[in-house]
Amino acid sequence: MPELPEVEVTRLSFAERITGARILAVRLGKPLRWPLGGEPASLYGLTVTAVRRRGKYLLLDLSSGQLLLVHLGMSGSLSFALALPAAGTHDHFDLVTTHGTLRLHDPRRFGAVVLTDGASSDRALKLLGRLGVEPLGDEFGLAEFHAGLKKRNVSIKQVLLAGEVVVGVGNIYASEALFLAGIRPATKASRISLARAARLREAIRDVLARAVATGGSTLRNFSSADGQAGHFQLEAMVYGRAGEPCRQCGSPIRQLRQGQRSTFFCGVCQR
Repeated sequence: MPELPEVEVTRLSFAERITGARILAVRLGKPLRWPLGGEPASLYGLTVTAVRRRGKYLLLDLSSGQLLLVHLGMSGSLSFALALPAAGTHDHFDLVTTHGTLRLHDPRRFGAVVLTDGASSDRALKLLGRLGVEPLGDEFGLAEFHAGLKKRNVSIKQVLLAGEVVVGVGNIYASEALFLAGIRPATKASRISLARAARLREAIRDVLARAVATGGSTLRNFSSADGQAGHFQLEAMVYGRAGEPCRQCGSPIRQLRQGQRSTFFCGVCQR
């Protein structure tokens, strides 16, 4: 599924182009994970003033003070262009503006587009209120990160995926960050020392920043809103490389299941 780097790459690919656009029409396809939460016609005439990201959510600020929250789910992607072909079976939301059309394509329909009355509204807080700190921002401090880990007596991989201590470190990038930090994914978060937490914090920031810089990971069909594929998967150290030699020590990369998700690690480099 699209993770934080893919969502940020998507945002960067259309945010400037849609900012200042006036909404002309809204088309809804098959029902998504959650209902829109308002009449589509209520958006007509409003202006998109900014596009932000919170975790894996895209936040479109509207001139009314409302927010349009977009989540890509398991298989969603956005396109933005002056002219798009007629909507297909898996195209479930079109936001037609004076600058072009923003379209959500989602074969599995786990994505969502939700209209809220603003960031402090009950509906927005229900979706965003429990998200952890943003990993690429200045607020991702070591002391707070370590304190959050100390409170959780489950594996560090599970803590990273949960998104309550730090948000957006999905399956691919959790495996990569743990490798870079030299920490086994099954290690209990509460047992990680301050020094190891510092290495992990830096590894998370490094891995996510490199992923954004390389356009994210395209494992199946991810592309940005301007149709560009990602390339981070080509430099992955462990993810998807079970049985292949570790790029550092040469020992075979191992795979295990954690919470129904595949985890990849090196038994020599990670302790």
